[in-house]
Amino acid sequence: MADLILNAQGIKKSFGGVEVLRGVDLSVYRGDVVAVLGSSGSGKTTLLRCLNFLERADSGTLSFDGESFELAGISKKQIAAIRAKTAFVFQNYNLFANKTALKNVTEGLIVARKTPKKEAEERGMELLSRVGLADKRDQYPHELSGGQQQRVAIARALAADPDIIYFDEPTSALDPELIGEVLSVIRSLAEEGRTMLVVTHEMSFAENVSNRVVFMEDGRILEEAPSSVFFREVKSERIRSFLNMIKKEEEKK
Repeated sequence: MADLILNAQGIKKSFGGVEVLRGVDLSVYRGDVVAVLGSSGSGKTTLLRCLNFLERADSGTLSFDGESFELAGISKKQIAAIRAKTAFVFQNYNLFANKTALKNVTEGLIVARKTPKKEAEERGMELLSRVGLADKRDQYPHELSGGQQQRVAIARALAADPDIIYFDEPTSALDPELIGEVLSVIRSLAEEGRTMLVVTHEMSFAENVSNRVVFMEDGRILEEAPSSVFFREVKSERIRSFLNMIKKEEEKK
């Protein structure tokens, strides 16, 4: 029996009277790599941010690691407990500009988790090596390429050994030649069995690395299927149109 780590039911979110999420249901099992696809404005990023409480959902329930919560009334303490088991990788890296690569990775361990500095630095170096950046430990973000900054952000996400990592379009801010190095790291995490929810426009990644695809449209999940089925047996004309549009954009690059 697969181990259910996250189950969201009926998630709704509005901004200024505009309903962005219209009752989203989503389950994620341990070891899943779920690719979330959809056009701009479909609600993908808002869903991710609601699941990690960067935004507060207006309503819905979330079961996480065996505990259930009403999202409208969840307490700060409960949010902190869930977020301690998760990590979020932003499309624009969100690194501390005044801290080195190593300190960006160790900051959360030392400050939030009270890990002794020496132990945190050993863990930080292990993770920088894991993403191919051990030699950049003393570099500041402005001295790194976008791809290197995103790999530091991934190392930071791994530092707390989270149960699930949320990726919000992790390659969208990168030049085309740097996309591969970031996707390669995420692919290796998938091979390790890491649980990940990835909002992406990288179709080859979604097809070849994720095991499930969720397609969002107008604040709802329009289709959900195993990746092998989604790309080979497209039933919806809307999804066929979306995939063709992405293909044309990729051909222009």
